[in-house]
Amino acid sequence: MKKALLLFTILLSFTSSYAQNDNSKYDATLAQQLGADEYGMKNYVFVLLKTGTNTTKDKQFIADCFAGHMTNIAKLANAKKLIVAGPMGKNEANLRGIFILNVATIEEANQLLETDPAIKAKLLSAEVFPWYGSAALPEYLPYHDKVWKKNH
Repeated sequence: MKKALLLFTILLSFTSSYAQNDNSKYDATLAQQLGADEYGMKNYVFVLLKTGTNTTKDKQFIADCFAGHMTNIAKLANAKKLIVAGPMGKNEANLRGIFILNVATIEEANQLLETDPAIKAKLLSAEVFPWYGSAALPEYLPYHDKVWKKNH
């Protein structure tokens, strides 16, 4: 009987401590809308942009490709496929920027990257990695439009 009581006490405390891990703020509708798993996470693709192999000195060509790069970033962001983009500071690894793409596979990411003129022209190269992050990450995008003062 003592063993049964001890086992019951252990199970009860385990159940109580497990229940304390539930999130009282959980919004099932939002979680489903964002594609969240039970931990509030989902798969993305993380992209490192590096200096490409094209060493052209044609300033107009370079300017046109990077204007297209910026236009493509806006297009992908509006389509909710690109949720983070930004340049890197000067570094010895030739890293130029990052993207976090709101896609689950490397194949999907590569299809999106093929639409970028600077990548197509090999002015930039892309290294892609599966990444697991917060499903709520795309929710910051509407706020970004409220904090920038000048368009790049």
